[in-house]
Amino acid sequence: MKVDIWSDVNCPFCYIGKRKFELALEQFEHKDEVEVEWHSFELDPNAETKPGLNAYDHLAEKKGQTREWSVQMHKQVVGAAAEVGLKFDFDQVVIANSFNAHRLIQLAKTKGLDNEIEEQLFIAHFTEGKNIDDSTILIETGKAAGLDQADIEALLSDTTFTEEVRADEQIAQQIGISGVPFFIINQKLAVSGAQPPATFLGALEQAWTTRISEEQQS
Repeated sequence: MKVDIWSDVNCPFCYIGKRKFELALEQFEHKDEVEVEWHSFELDPNAETKPGLNAYDHLAEKKGQTREWSVQMHKQVVGAAAEVGLKFDFDQVVIANSFNAHRLIQLAKTKGLDNEIEEQLFIAHFTEGKNIDDSTILIETGKAAGLDQADIEALLSDTTFTEEVRADEQIAQQIGISGVPFFIINQKLAVSGAQPPATFLGALEQAWTTRISEEQQS
């Protein structure tokens, strides 16, 4: 059974959703028969990398709100992350375009390391406050996920995997995905957002039951 996940490493709820899904998967009786594939989705393709701009001012400016409002919103996200064992440090987060990170994810997919690179990119961005649009950081992060440095350097030297990123995004558009994280289980059952682990577990069990029923009928 396959689970396709559309995500952006700039999205805090994608990391929270990843962890909640993993908590559910651990409880799923048939977890060893589940294949997970990550897909690219840019929440803001036109985002500019601005290492000097903090996350609070960035969100306030983007939403036309006060800085105080933004600080409170980020505190809520930090709390939601902590509930599933994640540590977010928005004081250090670097505002960065995620396109090159998505190309790196596409490289990792060819090596069966997409889950590993997603995790490492989320850690780099939300926990360690690293610039995920910086070549040195992408090399470092890719190596931590198990990728070869030469492969990463080759990727960053040209436009490799651009088409793969765009293909993922085109599929998302065709399906009607407008926000992430977005999970499609066995090409039939969709779960949108960072839902509670119980919701993911119920969806996995439902998809499994449907699959078995269809196999018995065929």
